Amino acid sequence: MRISIREPRAGDAEAHRAAVLRSDRHLRPWNPVEPDALPELLRRQGAGLRTYLIVDDDDAAGNPDGAGGAGAARGTGGLVGTCNVANIVLGRFRNAALGYDSYLPYAGTGRMTLGLRLVVDRCFRARPDGLGLHRLEINVQPDNTRSLAMARRLGFRHEGFSPRMLFINDAWRDHERFALTAEEWQGPTA
Repeated sequence: MRISIREPRAGDAEAHRAAVLRSDRHLRPWNPVEPDALPELLRRQGAGLRTYLIVDDDDAAGNPDGAGGAGAARGTGGLVGTCNVANIVLGRFRNAALGYDSYLPYAGTGRMTLGLRLVVDRCFRARPDGLGLHRLEINVQPDNTRSLAMARRLGFRHEGFSPRMLFINDAWRDHERFALTAEEWQGPTA
């Protein structure tokens, strides 16, 4: 299984839209379903926000979101998921929060875990190749058992509970907080 991460491009909008629509019921309990959000997300990229697409490089031909096709280049295969590295603060804090969505039919196949390991590794890697962060957070709604398992699989430790932390799908949602520091990171293949 060959998984890669890359920054999104304007040309990814249709593949992203198809993946989000295909995954509506999978995403809706935990996040807003916004199939046309990629162009706005691209406009917001900068010092405080980085987005990475997680791609199945082995699924370049005949993938369900049409991002690849015969002879597609590496990094243009099936769209496994999206990860936002948000609220990036440098200086003495060097912290950010990870948010992610996995898309069908890849959810539950291990591809998202591999992709998120690459994202975490890039976050902790020194600049200019990485983001040079020291600490990452993941916040998960308590009933999202798959995402709770993901945080633990990646090596994040539970730090606490935040009532009514984020406004998602028309309500303030509680979240479990997880964190990981660069010293704790075992690497992308752990």
